[in-house]
Amino acid sequence: TAPPAIYTLSLHDALPIFHRLDRDTSGLMMFARSEKVQSLLQRDWKRNITDRTYVALVEGEVTEPEGEIRSYIYESRALVMHSTKNPEKGELAITRFRLLKSSRDFSLLEVTLETGKKNQSRLHMQEKGHSIAGDKKYGASSSPIGRLGLHASVLAFIHPVTGKKMRFESRIPAKFRRMV
Repeated sequence: TAPPAIYTLSLHDALPIFHRLDRDTSGLMMFARSEKVQSLLQRDWKRNITDRTYVALVEGEVTEPEGEIRSYIYESRALVMHSTKNPEKGELAITRFRLLKSSRDFSLLEVTLETGKKNQSRLHMQEKGHSIAGDKKYGASSSPIGRLGLHASVLAFIHPVTGKKMRFESRIPAKFRRMV
């Protein structure tokens, strides 16, 4: 059972949300049961969150078994996110990926965010030439599952009250697996 200060999943309780998923992304989400715990987690987010891993269904056949994408991400005045190689224009974003399975049309990747910038995985996959399926905003030409092909599969953190390491995993959706 989870310690009393954290809900791991709850859609029915009105609790403070302090970490977000992009619209149409499935998977794990964390809610704080109190504003105090929310504040503790937000204050030390980078230290407390030890793993955020996603599974991405991307367009095309990825041939590299693994890799890393580094760029600098910034938001324009029009509130659109952009990626650049210029360190003076944005904040460093690092995404690691590992190929799980691929076919000619789609690939399934495990995506780990070393940094947590808005739309980071979506921008980086587009930059790599393999937009996330269903992501028209970042270059996808298909929507085979009727939504964004992104799933928050692992969330691990240090509980801010007990100090205990917590790890939660969610299975890869069957729709993702059927595409490859």
